[in-house]
Amino acid sequence: MKKILSLALFAVLVAGCAPGSTIEVTTTETTIQLSAPGPNPLINQPDTSGRVARAGAGLWHGIIAPVTLVLSFFNSNMHIYEVHNVGSEYDLGFFLGMTLVIAILGILLRMRR
Repeated sequence: MKKILSLALFAVLVAGCAPGSTIEVTTTETTIQLSAPGPNPLINQPDTSGRVARAGAGLWHGIIAPVTLVLSFFNSNMHIYEVHNVGSEYDLGFFLGMTLVIAILGILLRMRR
């Protein structure tokens, strides 16, 4: 039973990640519609300074994302993700940066015990 449930959850997650796909969750009180993010129209387009973010910038933005998220609540001009990027290369850097932060926090929490 556990394997079937895990396989079904995996299938829903994979199907939900396909471009243009939508998953609808309905309860008695509300309906939530979940969809995969759409394409970035600013990919490979330089910003006002003529720069396009690559993997190094993605790594840095992933590392500082927790702090940037908190600051973005107070400053509407600040965002955690650079839309003027090269695509998958930037995404990989951002993901690795976020993973690095989570790993370091996990190590620090284990050391405290």
